[in-house]
Amino acid sequence: MTDRILDISEQPARLRVRQEQLLVEPHDGQAVSIPLVDLAVLVVSHPQVTYTQAVLSGLVAHGAAFIACDQRHLPVGMLLPLEAHYVQTERFALQARASLPARKQLWKQIVRAKVRAQGNLLQELYGSDHGLRAMAARVRSGDAQNIEAQASRRYWPALFGDLSFRRNPDLDDQNRLLNYAYAVLRAVVARAICAAGLHPSLGLHHHNRYNPFCLADDLMEPFRPLADKAVLALVTTESPQAPLDRRTKALLLGAFTGRLTVEGESRTLFDVAARTASSLVAVLRKERSQLVLPEP
Repeated sequence: MTDRILDISEQPARLRVRQEQLLVEPHDGQAVSIPLVDLAVLVVSHPQVTYTQAVLSGLVAHGAAFIACDQRHLPVGMLLPLEAHYVQTERFALQARASLPARKQLWKQIVRAKVRAQGNLLQELYGSDHGLRAMAARVRSGDAQNIEAQASRRYWPALFGDLSFRRNPDLDDQNRLLNYAYAVLRAVVARAICAAGLHPSLGLHHHNRYNPFCLADDLMEPFRPLADKAVLALVTTESPQAPLDRRTKALLLGAFTGRLTVEGESRTLFDVAARTASSLVAVLRKERSQLVLPEP
């Protein structure tokens, strides 16, 4: 799977397809050609970008995700492949039959990995994990004690050095930057889920009936600190009110080009997301008991 994320937000442009290439034709500038097979995610936020049906169908045919943004440059919609695996119907059935105890065990693994990753980031930045790694070890089936929320109450104030900070997607501060980074991360994970023949709506823990990406929201949890670190760096050098322009978006998206350790190997985010989704299939088929998740 490729790892190219393209964001079009700075100027009007026309998008079309020619010979399996995405042509980006700015109104004032030279056209750029990108192989469709190289694209993982296309983000469009400029209101004067036009694209043909061949662009949308070409993206999903090659396994890419398309994200549409609103006037604030924040993602509001996502298009994913409808048919991404030759046995996806069989795998949809596996998801639907997953027992509640099995889903609770998987959620335990995910929460443990997320809280450990948060603690590791705090340790890297400030020399203390604020007790998060010890909290991760206490997570039980289904996270009945809600360790995830307890860890969050420690994590966010420590991360931004602000005791009053809370994660609130509606606030116009660094929360807005987190919204953008998380939306792209969600698309990366949802793309991997579809490629594995799974359905992004059938979650393990998240189950809001109005959310079509419950499974993506489950599996992306341990990857969130990648985005958090990038947002912190931007807030530190700029401000919480930094505009979501081409430069700041490039800085945020740069977080997803780093390497992660998984099963003792250094891999890209896109590769690890694919392995995580594939490992979920193996767990559902009772071929293994543990998900493949990022390691400290």
